[in-house]
Amino acid sequence: MISKYLVCGAGGFIGGHLVQSLIDEGHEVICADIKPYEYWFQLSEECKNFSLDLKNYDNCLMVSKDVDYIYNMACNMGGMGFIENNKAECMLSVLINTNLLRACVENKVKKYFFSSSACVYNESKQNDTFVEGLKESDAYPAMPEDGYGWEKLFSERMCRHFYEDFGIETRVARYHNVYGTYGTFDGGREKAPAAISRKIITAKNSKKDFIDVWGDGEQTRSFMYIDDCIEGTKKLFNSECRDVLNIGSEEQVSINQMISIIEEIANYEVKKNYQLDKPKGVRGRNSNNDLIRSELNWDTKISLKKGLEKTYSWIENQIKSNLNNNKFTKSY
Repeated sequence: MISKYLVCGAGGFIGGHLVQSLIDEGHEVICADIKPYEYWFQLSEECKNFSLDLKNYDNCLMVSKDVDYIYNMACNMGGMGFIENNKAECMLSVLINTNLLRACVENKVKKYFFSSSACVYNESKQNDTFVEGLKESDAYPAMPEDGYGWEKLFSERMCRHFYEDFGIETRVARYHNVYGTYGTFDGGREKAPAAISRKIITAKNSKKDFIDVWGDGEQTRSFMYIDDCIEGTKKLFNSECRDVLNIGSEEQVSINQMISIIEEIANYEVKKNYQLDKPKGVRGRNSNNDLIRSELNWDTKISLKKGLEKTYSWIENQIKSNLNNNKFTKSY
């Protein structure tokens, strides 16, 4: 059945891919993002597009009028360097979620999706490098990442209480380090897979034999390719499951191991200049997918190496084409 969707944060990385997926299914899609259109990563002429600030309630009310469903992917975020140095800006994203939920009540929206993050998890469970996957219950007692993590955890509770108090059907996913094509790879907001790919491509092109690495490279994460993210997101949204669920990969690697994979893809080896004074985040983080497998019979399909091959190739082509005037390298 054809439905009318509002995708908030449609000009960003995950939002842009989600919009294309919904269009491919034949749905009517309204897109909203704070960025000017020239900064949108993917801009579809098939959609009604709005460049506006969703921290403003009247804007939320206007763009959600007569829509059936809302996906909220909008927030002020980036890689570790950005969220470590912009905590207040990250926390202001709570206004987006709050005002969209209020608009859902006013406009009688059928269902609302909130994109949360693995940054909500208690930091005391992430002090070692190779850790057990984080279960959804590990978010409590609460001690999330300062700033960004607190905003996400608070917004999760807002979703729960808007369901309890107003009957708004809400779905919440905790994303674990999503990466892939059509995302930022320079400018300060990029995440590790894109940043390391760019550094190795640049080193190879300039015949440099080293790259800078934040920390000692032994910190670990799991990384989920964007196609898996979109599939898992829609699976949760279309389900009857009201539980908060991890959507992530269980393939945990150190940053040094990821560098080795990208070196193999590039056919180019580099030395590592470790920068121990740079933001590093928690020591180790991994997803536990037991609950989503049980509830939705879903798991990731794309290996890290396969996803990095696609990402590396895309970034390499972007660098070849127009690095100096590229919306994927400029922070807005």
